[in-house]
Amino acid sequence: MSSRVHRHHPDGCVTFATDPERPAIRIEDVSMRWGRRQVLRDVSYTVNYGDFVAITGPNGGGKTTLLRIILGLTRPTSGAVRYFDEEARPVSRIDIGYLPQKNMIDSHFPILVEEVVGSGLLGVKGLDAEERQGRVDDTIMLMGLEAHRRQPIGVLSGGQLQRALLGRALVSRPGVLVLDEPLSYIDKRFESRLYDILSGVSEDTTILLVSHELSMIDHMANRHIIIDGGLHECSAPHHYVSSGCD
Repeated sequence: MSSRVHRHHPDGCVTFATDPERPAIRIEDVSMRWGRRQVLRDVSYTVNYGDFVAITGPNGGGKTTLLRIILGLTRPTSGAVRYFDEEARPVSRIDIGYLPQKNMIDSHFPILVEEVVGSGLLGVKGLDAEERQGRVDDTIMLMGLEAHRRQPIGVLSGGQLQRALLGRALVSRPGVLVLDEPLSYIDKRFESRLYDILSGVSEDTTILLVSHELSMIDHMANRHIIIDGGLHECSAPHHYVSSGCD
C-alpha cells in the first residue's frame, strides 16, 4: 500500500511525502572508484516505500553506476547498500525490476518477444502455469506488443524492443522498479502511454527513474535528486529541472 501524502507548496507545485519509517533501500556512504577516477564519493540516501525518485545529472556523473550498486550488480569501493521489507525489517534482498539504459540482448539471438517478457518471471515463486501466462499476456497488451508477441526480437524497432524490455521489468509486479532512461528509443506515439503506465504502476510500486526527459516525470515524482559524483536532493520539481537545485 502506498504511503504517499499530498503536499501543496506555496508556489503551486504538488509533491508527496512518504513515511521515513518504511525504508526500502538505504545507501550508506557509498564511494566508487574506477582506477584513478572517482565516480561516486560518500553517497548516502534512503528510498522509502512509495517513493517515486526522479534522478538526473551530467553524463559520467555516476547515475548508472549508483543504480548498478543498488541492484547488487556492482560492488562499491566502500560503503554499503541495505534493504528492508515493508515491515522495516532488514533483509538480504528485495524484489526489484530493472530496465537498463542499454539493452544487453543480442538482437540476433533467436528469442521471441513473449519469451523476453516471460523471462522477467524467472525466479518468481508461487505462480502456476496459467497465472504466469496470464501475467505475460497482460503485460504484452500493456506494452502494445500484441502484434509482435511471436516475432523474434531481431525484427523489432528500437522502440519496440525497449517496450519488450520494460515489460520484462514489470511482469513480476516488483515492489521496487529501477528504470535507466526508459524513454530511450521510445517513439512519440507510445510516450504518453508510457507516462500513464508509470503513473498507474507508481500507486503500488517504489520507482527510481533516471531520465534527461523530465518535462512530465518531474510532476509524477515526489523526490528529485542530482548525481554528479555526489548526491544532491532538490526541494521541488521546478528547482530540479530548470535551475539544478539552485
